[in-house]
Amino acid sequence: MADTAEKAQAKPRKKLAEFLESTPPYVTEEISDLCEVCGANWVIARPDIQLHCSSKACEGLRFFNCVTDRVYMQALKGGRDFFLEYVCRNCRETRKTYALVGVQEGDHAFGILMKYGESPQFGPPVPSRVISLIGPDRDLFLRGRRAENHGLGVGAFAYYRRVVENQKGRIITEMGKVAQKLRPRADVLTQFEKAAKETQFSKAIEEIKAAIPDGLLIDGQNPLTLLHSALSEGIHAQTDEECLQLAQDIRIVLTELADRISQALKDEAELKQAVGRLLSRRAGGPPGDARGTETK
Repeated sequence: MADTAEKAQAKPRKKLAEFLESTPPYVTEEISDLCEVCGANWVIARPDIQLHCSSKACEGLRFFNCVTDRVYMQALKGGRDFFLEYVCRNCRETRKTYALVGVQEGDHAFGILMKYGESPQFGPPVPSRVISLIGPDRDLFLRGRRAENHGLGVGAFAYYRRVVENQKGRIITEMGKVAQKLRPRADVLTQFEKAAKETQFSKAIEEIKAAIPDGLLIDGQNPLTLLHSALSEGIHAQTDEECLQLAQDIRIVLTELADRISQALKDEAELKQAVGRLLSRRAGGPPGDARGTETK
């Protein structure tokens, strides 16, 4: 027991809240505060955690409280499993359930823990703007995200590559809408429409590289060129770790591009609404009604 205590002091252990928030399933971790004393017994700690809440009332990072009754460690000797259920403190609607297996290391607060499941599934939520951009390939993208969350590099890369290749035309079309907004000329939209129909990715990029708005560049680089460069990597020539890194890079660039497209088009919609409201007030009509005559 003394050796175990010395080992605990010598090796840093993860906090239980951090483990629940950020550790993927099937990863075993040593937890510094797995247990706490309750009367004469040790019980599993139930710390508050921070997770993304997708409810309409929240739509962001929120604190979650554990609503599971005390789990006594006496029932867990030998590494038996248990569940912890959490609910959003703000909306009281969104729930998160963890399936865990743990064991206490002697008469101490620390122990060993592993997730073997959680619902909803592990990983940050996919932004709605990304789902909107990729459209029909939503399910493929989510499969890639799950593969990435589990460290399956080849699988994640293969799914993401299919999504980008399948939806190349859709992505270019959305970029064209932003270009048309900033440079309202018929030939700009025609350029992007032609590129969207081009079957070869490299030719499509060449067709519109000079027309891509600066606001869509990522760190000064053409996002389509970045994606094409990643997709051109031979999947069989890379290790699983290298494929995982490529998959993450593809997702990050695609997410950032979706965000920039969405923000640019949202700004335009908000501007039109603001102009409409001001024109309505100027004309003496009800808010939101741009009809009426100009007052002298």
